[in-house]
Amino acid sequence: MNQSILQVRDLRVYYHTNDGAVKAANGVTFDLRIGERLGLVGESGSGKSTIAMALMRLIKPPGKIEGGQVLLDGVSLLDLPEEKMRQMRLKEIALVAQGAMNSLNPVMRVRPQIECALRDHDVKLSSIALSDRINELLDMVGLRRNVADLYPHELSGGMKQRVCIAIAICLRPKVIIADEPTSALDVVVQRQVMETLKTLGKALGASIILIGHDMGLMAQAVDRIGVMYAGDLVETGSVAEVFADPIHPYTKLLIASLPTLERKEAARGIPGLAPSLRNRPVRCPFQPRCPVAIDRCQTEEPILREARPMREVACHLYSSESSRVMEAS
Repeated sequence: MNQSILQVRDLRVYYHTNDGAVKAANGVTFDLRIGERLGLVGESGSGKSTIAMALMRLIKPPGKIEGGQVLLDGVSLLDLPEEKMRQMRLKEIALVAQGAMNSLNPVMRVRPQIECALRDHDVKLSSIALSDRINELLDMVGLRRNVADLYPHELSGGMKQRVCIAIAICLRPKVIIADEPTSALDVVVQRQVMETLKTLGKALGASIILIGHDMGLMAQAVDRIGVMYAGDLVETGSVAEVFADPIHPYTKLLIASLPTLERKEAARGIPGLAPSLRNRPVRCPFQPRCPVAIDRCQTEEPILREARPMREVACHLYSSESSRVMEAS
């Protein structure tokens, strides 16, 4: 088993409002292994992007990291002073933010934007060495070197996304978080961006957390997948095993909703709506939409536990007590 580079334990992030706390991340626990590509997938509002921002320590009021632990190569990120955490960003852990295509400065050429990222972390290079580094970064993300002298408005969406990735890897971080990196891109460019991330992960020896809602795209891009629902991580496992044999009822319905070339049928969605994360009742959050819910689901929230070797699930159907009942029946 590969050693973990990132360990997240009981991460809780709440957004405080006049009507109560919105529990966007409700005790999330997972590991990211060295060289691994981990996908976090779920509906909009499930807490995926909140986790990305929390790992980077970029949660702003009214949001607050209420508790938990985040260890990056043994360093506790949540306990670092702000200046040390600022230095960790890009150098040790980097974020390709959601909507990254719009995060470039529209009145600056690409070159000075990459230079800013390097100089902000005290990278001192001669003009020639700096130019060589920028050329190397553009080569790594599959862009022509003359892109460095263009403005963002002169680039396509896919090219702007690659520039953002180049900035994210400029200091060779150990962990790259890509939050919806293919949103607003056509399917061909989506595949190219995913291949770029996969290639970079191998070249840099970096681990990648890929956040999105497209299960089909995840199936092609990650090694292991974590399914999120209403601020909870409800299932984890290798992407091959999760797609071949999903455990959690929500995961089963997600995969069943994917279109397939093997059969022709009407598109299927998941009945009902995700619950409000404010003042959530003590029960399984998926219970109102679950086709196989049992009485226990209405009064007790399940915890993530190992259901099979290397497979975790938060579902009462797979607790030891429920399993015995199911076997007896």
